[in-house]
Amino acid sequence: MNAVVAAVAVMLVLSLCRVHVVVALILGALTGGLLGGLGLQATLETFQSGLGKGANIALSYALLGAFAVAIAKSGLAHALADRALQLVDRQQQGGAGLLKLILVLLLGSVAIASQNILPIHIAFIPLLVPPLLYVMARLNLDRRAVACVLTFGLITPYMFLPVGFGGIFLNDILLANVAESGAEVADINVMHAMALPALGMLLGLLVAIFISYRKPREYDVARIRQVERMEGGYSPMSLLVALAAVVAAFVIQLWLDSMIMGALAGFVIFSVSGVVRWKDADGVFTEGMKMMAMIGFIMIAAAGFAEVMRATGAIQTLVDSSAELIGNNRALAALLMLLVGLLITMGIGSSFSTIPIIAAIYVPLAMQLGFSPMAIVALVGTAAALGDAGSPASDSTLGPTAGLNVDGQHNHIWDTVVPTFLHYNLPLIAFGWLAVMVL
Repeated sequence: MNAVVAAVAVMLVLSLCRVHVVVALILGALTGGLLGGLGLQATLETFQSGLGKGANIALSYALLGAFAVAIAKSGLAHALADRALQLVDRQQQGGAGLLKLILVLLLGSVAIASQNILPIHIAFIPLLVPPLLYVMARLNLDRRAVACVLTFGLITPYMFLPVGFGGIFLNDILLANVAESGAEVADINVMHAMALPALGMLLGLLVAIFISYRKPREYDVARIRQVERMEGGYSPMSLLVALAAVVAAFVIQLWLDSMIMGALAGFVIFSVSGVVRWKDADGVFTEGMKMMAMIGFIMIAAAGFAEVMRATGAIQTLVDSSAELIGNNRALAALLMLLVGLLITMGIGSSFSTIPIIAAIYVPLAMQLGFSPMAIVALVGTAAALGDAGSPASDSTLGPTAGLNVDGQHNHIWDTVVPTFLHYNLPLIAFGWLAVMVL
């Protein structure tokens, strides 16, 4: 069995059996390394050498956690939550559905903006979502639907709109690698190429909101109260400082391209202004880091896992073997190449990193089979995006869990990973395959 397939299978099965994701990633990496011929010692050394590649994002998560707790102290997010609660109290029983839809649209809009308009990625989730958990509980809103909404907003914009992160994914990575591998992309409208796959994502979102998770789901309000202050002590001055800190954090992040410096700047503003008292600053910082520690460790372990997968050489073997199975069957070719992309992205947790791996083989093969340049762009782009939703190690699933599980009532695997995998990867395969066949 191919080492990548085995490693990803072990990681997913263990995760579904409620083994902690970090443990599942370590055991999956060991399985892949041993089957890939690295040996135990080389596998461990490779895994450890890859850990440092996840340190930057892990530290970013930790500082965002500290920044989120500081914002909670200021009362900014709670002021928003209080306003939402006032709307809940005013509504009659029949109006709850409208409020649910408004809340879902708000979170979805912010998630989409975080990719293209104000490219801050997942930085908004630990700041905005936790204070709204009480509102969600009052509305009996299923958090699995919210996880699907957030993941949709984190993925679909970059795979369809060539702005912000989408500009990097579509222009700098997708079109550049397809062109480098021999296809003519000068006249390609990348939005046209990715329109059908994006439509598949939209279909999955609508199914999640209006069918799968439409029914009310109850949550323990007492557990939410333990981690989120329900009655915020905020003043106009604290809200003004909080707003200034948020703006400063986002501006510095965009300026320096560093979530670490952005979050640190925001926290310093809170401390200097007195919203977070100097003697409490250390405790607030530690509390925030603990809140995000699990996510950070998963990202570090995922980096080690990906390094082992690359070192085995089995990713290239998997791509080559799929090419041998295809023959001249265009329909089978499109399906197999999409499924291989799904496995690779779920293994390394990054659609951006998958494109350089698969483009060198997929593009010449697709050209030989007679696919048009537009279809080739759709094929490679969809194959890379597959697995970003539904991967236990992807920040597109870890981010939503970080915001929704602060009270321990949202399981990463069963409440984020499985719902997003089913609602996005399945329609993405179907609509991606259709795009490749008709373009």
